[in-house]
Amino acid sequence: MKADKKTATKPSAKKPAAKTTASKIASPKQSAARGASATRASVSKVSADNVASKKVLAKKSPAKKTPAKKGHSKNPPKVTTKDAAADIARKLIAQYPDADCELDFENDYQLLTAVILSAQCTDQQVNKVTARLFKKFPTAHTLAEADIEVIKEIVKPTGYFNAKAKNIQSCAQSLVTKYGGAVPQTQEQLMELPGVGRKTANVVLGVAHEIPGWTVDTHVQRLSKRLGLTRESDPYKIELDLQKLYPKNKFDWTKLSITIIWHGRRCCYARKPDCAHCPVNDLCPSSEV
Repeated sequence: MKADKKTATKPSAKKPAAKTTASKIASPKQSAARGASATRASVSKVSADNVASKKVLAKKSPAKKTPAKKGHSKNPPKVTTKDAAADIARKLIAQYPDADCELDFENDYQLLTAVILSAQCTDQQVNKVTARLFKKFPTAHTLAEADIEVIKEIVKPTGYFNAKAKNIQSCAQSLVTKYGGAVPQTQEQLMELPGVGRKTANVVLGVAHEIPGWTVDTHVQRLSKRLGLTRESDPYKIELDLQKLYPKNKFDWTKLSITIIWHGRRCCYARKPDCAHCPVNDLCPSSEV
């Protein structure tokens, strides 16, 4: 019996074959999920490889820089000498010897009113409106006492008529109460009037009273940068740059302002300037010819 105990072996436990097979064989859903996961991993790897390849190519083959085309850039080179600026002025004045204010008026009150109405509007349209306006309200006193709704109806074609009607009547009322209906002749006094800024004050002083000043409207702003006379965008800063380039004892600022405005309306257009026929295309750093 002892010998039997020594020689006897303990039977080994058998693993269920069916369960083992089942644990190794995936279900269709599991196979699909694994396949999708493998595909995503493969795509991710390919994408990563592509990105890496592009980076390598970018390092090996740097993009060539395209030279900037000569044209109307936002910041053209500044004219650094007064001589160059003076040449531009002389040529423009020679091109437009008859340049003058294109607003219709009979006195400084009418000019002041017309300039206020000219904001964001053409002079031609303003002249049509003021012909009717001044016929009905020829003086500051009559405009000051007018029905605001009547004023709005008349000035409506100039745009922004609610604000403009209010400004020209408030301005007329201030002229009556402060100056007896007369227009003051200093920039400080003019700029205290409703609707009157530095540009408007300079127009009235220069055109009606021959007190020179720069009229920095949209045309002067645009052309000053194109001609390289300034890099500034603020009208007052542009005016300061122009004053430095054109000494007051040598240039009539009012005349030169109007001349530049004429050039902007007749040649150096906002969208597509006529550089081929520009009298200063040889001096203009933005010229396309």
